[in-house]
Amino acid sequence: MQSSEHIEDSSSLKSENMGKDTEAKNEQPADFSTEIMSVMEMEQSPDNSPAANSQEETVQDTEIPDTETVKTSDSENSFPADFDKFWKVVETNPQDFTGWVYLLQYVEQENHLPAASKAFDSFFTHYPYCYGYWKKYADLEKRHNNMKQADEVYRRGLQAIPLSVDLWIHYINFLKETLDSSDVETVGTIRGTYEHAVLAAGTDFRSDKLWEMYINWENEEGNLRAVTTIFDRILGIPTQLYSHHFQRFKEHVQNNLPRDLLSTEQFIQLRRELASTANNHNGEDELPGDNQPSGTEDITDPAKLITEIENMRHRIIEIHQEIFNHNEHEVSKRWTFEEGIKRPYFHVKPLEKTQLKNWKEYLDFEIENGTHERVVVLFERCVISCALYEEFWIKYAKYMENHSIEGVRHVYSRACTIHLSKKPMVHLLWAAFEEQQGNINEARRILKIFEENVSGLAMIRLRRVSLERRHGNMEEAEHLLQEAVKNAKSNYEASFFAVKLARHLFKIQKSLPKARKVLLEAIDRDKDNPKLYLNLLEIEYSGDLKQNEENIILCFDSAINGTLPVKMRIIFSQRKVEFLEDFGLDVNKLLDAYEEHQALLKEQESLKRKAENGCEEPDEKRIQSDEAGLMSGQVADGDMQANQAAYNYNAWYQYNYSNAWNYGQYYQSSST
Repeated sequence: MQSSEHIEDSSSLKSENMGKDTEAKNEQPADFSTEIMSVMEMEQSPDNSPAANSQEETVQDTEIPDTETVKTSDSENSFPADFDKFWKVVETNPQDFTGWVYLLQYVEQENHLPAASKAFDSFFTHYPYCYGYWKKYADLEKRHNNMKQADEVYRRGLQAIPLSVDLWIHYINFLKETLDSSDVETVGTIRGTYEHAVLAAGTDFRSDKLWEMYINWENEEGNLRAVTTIFDRILGIPTQLYSHHFQRFKEHVQNNLPRDLLSTEQFIQLRRELASTANNHNGEDELPGDNQPSGTEDITDPAKLITEIENMRHRIIEIHQEIFNHNEHEVSKRWTFEEGIKRPYFHVKPLEKTQLKNWKEYLDFEIENGTHERVVVLFERCVISCALYEEFWIKYAKYMENHSIEGVRHVYSRACTIHLSKKPMVHLLWAAFEEQQGNINEARRILKIFEENVSGLAMIRLRRVSLERRHGNMEEAEHLLQEAVKNAKSNYEASFFAVKLARHLFKIQKSLPKARKVLLEAIDRDKDNPKLYLNLLEIEYSGDLKQNEENIILCFDSAINGTLPVKMRIIFSQRKVEFLEDFGLDVNKLLDAYEEHQALLKEQESLKRKAENGCEEPDEKRIQSDEAGLMSGQVADGDMQANQAAYNYNAWYQYNYSNAWNYGQYYQSSST
């Protein structure tokens, strides 16, 4: 992979302009804020490319085949001997990039086209940003004289990574090699492809090679006016070789006649402008409009002709000098950021922290100072280099919220279905976005598919529950929690979801008996989990204390007489005494509880003495610190507010995201 592998779908933001005919070189891109709506659609290859001449082609031809639906023909039985060995590695673990590299090297070495097609097509469903492998695939088809298929591969690659300057250059060279030079439509096809390329990748800071190639080709075709038009565009775009382009433009102007460089309208306008300036300089009155020279008349005096030519050249360069000066200022503001980009292409290896910091600061700068088009192009460059970092996809989606709903959806879709299929936060945000838009079924689908692919994350199941609850589907919310309890892989996990189910039944469905039943069943399974007792006490405290006194005492007794560590049982015993003191109706029960508490304290002292004598490990050392902290809170108040640790999500959310549920940081209300 080369460093110029700047890739991505930002060109698709301009795809509507890319399908123009050969006169597209004189057209300017449409309003970029509307072009973003076309991100879901990609153009086919230029109309006259080899692949476009067949009526058999459909839009489906350009789609990247899904791994599960790659067709295997009878020839698969004759695949190379070691193919299955390499294939099983990536089939078992599609995220094994090294395994893919070995597989692709093997099929390329064997030069076995069916095996190579299966390998490459599957690889690109997971790693579409690897431009070098698109080139290898196309070359393989070309070596087998499959020009149509090679063209198809190139177009699929450019659909996936339209910011790849190198892939555009390879594709254009492929067209030059394979198209019939005697065909009158060939020149138009190549010119149209160049236009596609510069519209897609021409605003990339390192796109100079592509612009140079376009200019050189138009020069070879003798189309000097087209060369001037290209210079008009590139001189206003901040690129790495901006100064070189201006120098070449001045040479272009000095080495050719203005009449050949400019369109007829531009030439006439410039001639009239210079004539008017000369008259004013000589003190002559400006002629009325009807009496002004037409600008098309020939000058017979050689001296006057030479003077006019030089004046025109000077004026043309002077006009573009102003454009260059402004562009130079824009380049200078971005130069440090661009110098900080050491790996502009995709790779599975982690980026250095300085690289990530540079991308973040560059994006912030461009958002504050750049145009919408430049911001989107920079984001597209960023999510190539940082494709495996969800923070940049989330930042991109957040930015797009103020510009295009479809744009936001497309960003999330690309991130979740291709690059971050196992990252929970971006899926949660995508589902929340769809819920905001009223697409409840889509939000359900996103969460369900992710949970099927990545099991064991409580945060996803809880989000599915809350989604159903918010939209009044209480039965489905209850079913999801019951299913989670039933399918739990450990008692601790079952207890976690049992607490959630009980709270749902009590707080939402207002059913204390059902909530009590859930927690009692959980206690039967997991008798050593103090959180279950605490939550059972909470719901009992929330009811009528006189009616619930018996149930509350039973809960205390279950904890005190169970197998909890003695320190935990002492705390529950103390809370029982406090409850009976504050709310009990029978003094005898209070005195019994007090005696029971004293007995536990003596038991604890006995255990401490044994530990000091080396007979037994101190009981408190076996107690987890989080449980001790949990129990130290005031259990007896009505809302159990101190029982926050009982719902400690950190143990379940296996990804350490700060403020995981704060959507406000990503979904700010639009001002429009």
